[in-house]
Amino acid sequence: MMRALLAVLTLVALETAAGAQLPVEAHRQQQQLLAGDEPTLVANKKLVFDFWRIVLQAHHVDRAPEFLAESYIQHNPTVATGRAAFMEFFGQFPREPVKETIDDLVSLVAERDLVVVALRRELPDLAREGQTYTTTWFDMFRVADGKITEHWDYGTKE
Repeated sequence: MMRALLAVLTLVALETAAGAQLPVEAHRQQQQLLAGDEPTLVANKKLVFDFWRIVLQAHHVDRAPEFLAESYIQHNPTVATGRAAFMEFFGQFPREPVKETIDDLVSLVAERDLVVVALRRELPDLAREGQTYTTTWFDMFRVADGKITEHWDYGTKE
């Protein structure tokens, strides 16, 4: 009997621990994420970092040509492909001051011609009314000839 009770308590404890979540936190020293030994990868990370801060976060869409190739390919189903389409879609948002950092940036990783941005997201917890939880959102960019040429994310149709 004692062995069965101990087994049940162990299973409950394991299930509780497996369901527990540590909150996702933004990186506090974002400039460290831009460092590296390979100059091309460092340049690609800096390009995406600045694009995110200036164009996506602060909505300075007029500066998109500095970062995006004209033939920019978009894989998010809510935004059309092409730099002009990107600028039209994101041009509807009001401009904000450009910050030195990216809001909620967790990580920035580059390999070959790809740069992946991981961001903290806070969402409503549907199982606990009025509560929220944090998770991670990922965007991936392909860079060629010093411009962002392609983008993927978890974009879905409403």
